[in-house]
Amino acid sequence: MAQHFSLAACDVVGFDLDHTLCRYNLPESAPLIYNSFAQFLVKEKGYDKELLNVTPEHWDFCCKGLALDLEEGNFIKLADNGTVLRASHGTRMMAPEEVAEEFGRKEWKHFMSDFGMSCRSGKYYFYDNYFDLPGALLCARVVDSLTKQNNGQKAFDFWKDIVAGIQHNYRMSAFKENCGIYFPEIKRDPGRYLHSCPESVKKWLWQLKNAGKVLVLITSSHSDYCRLLCKHILGHAQCGLPNWVPSRNSKVQDCQTVFPENDEEQEALPSLDKPGWYSQGNAVHLYELLKKMTGKPEPKVVYFGDSMHSDIFPARHYSNWETVLILEELRGDRNGKPEDSEPLEKKGKYEGQKAKPLNSLSKKWGSFFVDSISGLKNTEDSLVNTWSCKRISTYSTIAIPSIEAIAELPLDYKFTRFSSNNSKTVGYYPHPPVVLSNDETLTNK
Repeated sequence: MAQHFSLAACDVVGFDLDHTLCRYNLPESAPLIYNSFAQFLVKEKGYDKELLNVTPEHWDFCCKGLALDLEEGNFIKLADNGTVLRASHGTRMMAPEEVAEEFGRKEWKHFMSDFGMSCRSGKYYFYDNYFDLPGALLCARVVDSLTKQNNGQKAFDFWKDIVAGIQHNYRMSAFKENCGIYFPEIKRDPGRYLHSCPESVKKWLWQLKNAGKVLVLITSSHSDYCRLLCKHILGHAQCGLPNWVPSRNSKVQDCQTVFPENDEEQEALPSLDKPGWYSQGNAVHLYELLKKMTGKPEPKVVYFGDSMHSDIFPARHYSNWETVLILEELRGDRNGKPEDSEPLEKKGKYEGQKAKPLNSLSKKWGSFFVDSISGLKNTEDSLVNTWSCKRISTYSTIAIPSIEAIAELPLDYKFTRFSSNNSKTVGYYPHPPVVLSNDETLTNK
């Protein structure tokens, strides 16, 4: 495989929508997501009302890359070899000695090879995107509450209620029916929760289109919500992109049925004949359409997304597409804190307690990329990459903090791709995380 990657060499450019093309105001959207679930659990399922009271300090628990053991109520952070680096029971962090005693130096009981391990099963759940993280905090607090009520119980059965909350707030008809908390609030005040695409990104999309690229939107959001987001973030720019091919719920290999115009009441389509809005399609049908649109037997596709599980892994593993991971943890990494992404004119507009930006460093969980091995005294020499970090370099072509970070580069700009033959800091643009750079410097001494 070539050492460099260039958008100019691609025929098709695909995008996830949420947290990729559409960036959210995380300190506002996170409490909204949390509240949409907490209100359901308290009002419909009888959970403790204390779940509704969230302080700014609570949000430090949120960190991408954590796994929740659904039976034991433990959250864990994995090393690249499957051993446990840190753990908590609910929100109570375990001491390094407790982690060592509980999990030992062997692989976590549910760990499998990178390919065989899904992010969702009946026994565990991985949190790998910003929509998920408020749910991680809620589940941890549910474990706290149940542990207190039942004198330290070990077995938990709350996940079915979390799933019921998802179905209540986010089912396909929820947007149209205006039910739940999330969609009504987004519709009422989208500017509070969504950032408009910068002009540089809009111009970049036009540049791709004028260069003959086919642009594809592939998202698990339903079409009505998708249209609201596109209208708000792109404005009239979306109407000027005739090559735009929205396609819902590909992610990328799952569904085997394609419906026209996102109407599942119509008869399923055997194939895609022309650009349009489609629901519950799959990569095979989509790729056949892309062949027609590009006039090439094997068009080269690159896909931008923020979720390793839903976007990057399936696009690379099942379709062998180039993949660009949107990794907001890279924003402002140089000075040790997340870049302030809220426009200046919005500061002070909304009152009340704010969640910490979910892309900032968690004091409880430490770095998303590396950590020390729990229980070892000489931690400086025992730094290891996390499982999340390993997946980034394994399945991403490159990782960037946002589309805006590359929007002003020429399309033929040559990015150095992730490769097992390269330094582990190569593949991140515009720069690698500081912790990886420091760790590599330490390793090379």
